[in-house]
Amino acid sequence: MSYSRAYDLPDSRAKQRPTIRQAILVVGGLLAVMWVLEGIDSVALNALDSYGIEPRKLSDLPNILWSPFLHFGWAHLISNSVPFLVLGVLTYLSGRANFWAVSFIATVASGLTAWFLSPVGSITAGASGVIFGYLTYLLARGFFARSIVQIMIAVIVFVAYGSVLLGVIPGAEGISWQAHLGGAVGGVVAAWWLHGRERRRR
Repeated sequence: MSYSRAYDLPDSRAKQRPTIRQAILVVGGLLAVMWVLEGIDSVALNALDSYGIEPRKLSDLPNILWSPFLHFGWAHLISNSVPFLVLGVLTYLSGRANFWAVSFIATVASGLTAWFLSPVGSITAGASGVIFGYLTYLLARGFFARSIVQIMIAVIVFVAYGSVLLGVIPGAEGISWQAHLGGAVGGVVAAWWLHGRERRRR
């Protein structure tokens, strides 16, 4: 009986791990929603842009939850599509629950930072804050989990996308460094919460 349990447990865990196909379907599905909404926005003459985040406006706080799905034109959406898909899939492969937790924490942290720090009269929208959350989560989780495999993945991710982190520095006009900074902090917090506590429990 003890041998049966010893062999069955890894198998059951293996079945629970998401596959690349599942990750692409979920993350690709979220990306498809963004493309559909941008199509609607184009037909509606950018009417959806008003559902972005306007700083210090209490009625815009709920917009934090859906502003990552909205973009200011096709060029904005296209620039976010590949990193959202790649980093989102890598995050999803760490576990379904982890993916949704990171997505939520990065969304809220990014949105709140933009709401507090963005200049009056601006509107913030786009998936880049969540992308920064995925990026820093993938970079930080290996440190908190003390996992060699995850650290190796972090190195590869940093080589491929590390330069994106410059987006947290104030500078380029029209770029919400506030949303980028909030998302990046959210990703680190998510890595600490999901993997640091798990390591301490072990």
